[in-house]
Amino acid sequence: MKKIMITGACGQIGSELVMKLRETYGTENVLATDIRKPAVQKGPFETLDVMDAKRMNDIAKDFGADTLMHMAALLSATAENNPLFAWNLNMGGLVNALEVAREQNLQFFTPSSIGAFGPSTPKNNTPQDTLQRPSTMYGVNKVAGELLCDYYFQRFGVDTRGVRFPGLISYVTPPGGGTTDYAVDIYYKAITEGKYTSYIAKDSYMDMMYMPDALQAIIDLMEADPAKLIHRNAFNVTAMSFEPEEIAASIRKHLPNFEMDYDVDPVRQAIADSWPDSIDASAAKEEWGFKAKYDLDAMTVDMLKKLQEKVIKSA
Repeated sequence: MKKIMITGACGQIGSELVMKLRETYGTENVLATDIRKPAVQKGPFETLDVMDAKRMNDIAKDFGADTLMHMAALLSATAENNPLFAWNLNMGGLVNALEVAREQNLQFFTPSSIGAFGPSTPKNNTPQDTLQRPSTMYGVNKVAGELLCDYYFQRFGVDTRGVRFPGLISYVTPPGGGTTDYAVDIYYKAITEGKYTSYIAKDSYMDMMYMPDALQAIIDLMEADPAKLIHRNAFNVTAMSFEPEEIAASIRKHLPNFEMDYDVDPVRQAIADSWPDSIDASAAKEEWGFKAKYDLDAMTVDMLKKLQEKVIKSA
């Protein structure tokens, strides 16, 4: 990777990925694109609707990209509120991005998700290769996207790569419409209000990962020797699995008076219930050396510290 173009650069992952890649490869070598402009613009940026295939192609060509990272998508809960729009955006945008990669011979990355699994998928230690019958539009999009990326590699030789992300937790960007976003919002509320009302029920285990580990995983996969990649797309990755009471207990180690109650959202709870409790990331470990740095307590320490600094700075 030398010249990297990113779609969806203002989203939850994209906004932090841009910063990480610019630190690693140089600001001028990373082009951020999104349908809306960022609040603070520090580096190359182009406005792009990913449904505009010609403009996407032109921007990549003018920039001289050798890598395209397609991050633009509607997340799980948002997609359920408008499933037809989610299909058109998530799949139309992906096809456009893959076509740009094919035409310009670009290395390609797009993330999948644990949302690609469904109620009939094994719930515990979910294998890399297993039954995938999701019950959400977001999940259907992700399964179709995994297959499409495989197709573009096998049919056209496009160097496609991807991971199945679990819930991602970050202090940089606020929650953005995902089912696992309770695990982000709880830290914000712990700092600002000292209490939190969870829309996910007790004993609902979901896989999670701290954003710094997720960003490093993208870079490690993209830099990996292609000869060692057996699966190539949709690698299972994870760092931890917990339910709401466990994250609350981790927070109370530092904020003893933190309180939590429940007001379960049936839509997001149904999505959570359809996903695995824990997944097996052994293929990613074996094929490109994936390793997460943060567990729940290490993440809690860093999240609370960074959010407290953020609150003080904005006061």
